[in-house]
Amino acid sequence: MTAAPLAADDIVATSSDVPPGGRPPLIVREPLEAFLDDHGLGHGPIEATPIGEGHSNVTFAITRAGASQLVLRRPPRPPLPPSAHDVVREARLLSALAPTQARVPKVLATCPQESVIGAPFYLMEYIAGDVIVASVPAALDLPSERARIGSELIDALVEVHAVDWQAAGLEGFGKPTGYLERQVRRFGGLWEVNKTREIPAVERVGRWLDEHRPQSGPATIVHGDYRLGNTIFAAQAPAHLAAILDWELATIGDPLADLGYLCMMWTERGDPKEGLREHLGSVTRAEGFPTRAELIARYEQRSGRSMRALGWYVTLALWKAVVFMEGNYKRALAGATDDPYLAQFGDSVIELAHMAEEVTRGELD
Repeated sequence: MTAAPLAADDIVATSSDVPPGGRPPLIVREPLEAFLDDHGLGHGPIEATPIGEGHSNVTFAITRAGASQLVLRRPPRPPLPPSAHDVVREARLLSALAPTQARVPKVLATCPQESVIGAPFYLMEYIAGDVIVASVPAALDLPSERARIGSELIDALVEVHAVDWQAAGLEGFGKPTGYLERQVRRFGGLWEVNKTREIPAVERVGRWLDEHRPQSGPATIVHGDYRLGNTIFAAQAPAHLAAILDWELATIGDPLADLGYLCMMWTERGDPKEGLREHLGSVTRAEGFPTRAELIARYEQRSGRSMRALGWYVTLALWKAVVFMEGNYKRALAGATDDPYLAQFGDSVIELAHMAEEVTRGELD
């Protein structure tokens, strides 16, 4: 995984090292080391290195004598949107999925208290491999392996949606009925919290989604942010998806929401090389990667679910992305993040809102 930038005040030895008026740190070494001691996770000083894209929850690789490499996951600095970045809930889900066919890392310890590092966090096993964002690992950079990457991505999603979530102990994790209605209502409300300006297209798409809502089938676990960049692939051929990451948006609901989101995030060879599709990355334009239609066909064949209303789910995914991006843009405007990537979301939010509106009119694949 590539490392996110590390600011000078991200890691401190103790809370007393934070100057008056300073930002809260992301890692506080000494109390974290004591927590690791209490859970039998190595001994001595730690080394903490940021990993991943770092645009939402914050993830660090933790290295310590006497322990395998660990991964720590915690929320970003405040201010945070209501109910967002609940890492304890995320850890609960990963623990419930551990004995199932879902491909998830093992949770090693959870800390719901803020008193250790200033926020709740959990620790999980480190999964070796590559997150495919801007390039494909050399051993997989062949048309046949690129095709297999797409197949693995769909097959792993079908496995998640096939989990018996009630048998896994996830009763109460989400409401199995009314998911789509709640999504439209919730993100309409979240837009009012996140928005920094008026964008009429966002309002129009929200109304369209409410008026054209399809009937959901049986509820499943929904990842909520399922895309190639939230998975780890083993570095060697044949291509194998080793783990699915970033479960903070997961719930119980309509599985086609995940497929609609994956299609929204997937760039294929014939897409314009400008705007959002280019921003999402060009790696899946390469020969061998399946098209969105091929991904959908494989999911339909493997899951047995109808794809008749998938355009609605793609629109929902675009609209939700607008709301999330605007929230991150608001954080950037408030100076609550060092991430320059988030400050670029201003124009992208408007573009995405218009793209969602085009999908409602059937003008965009």
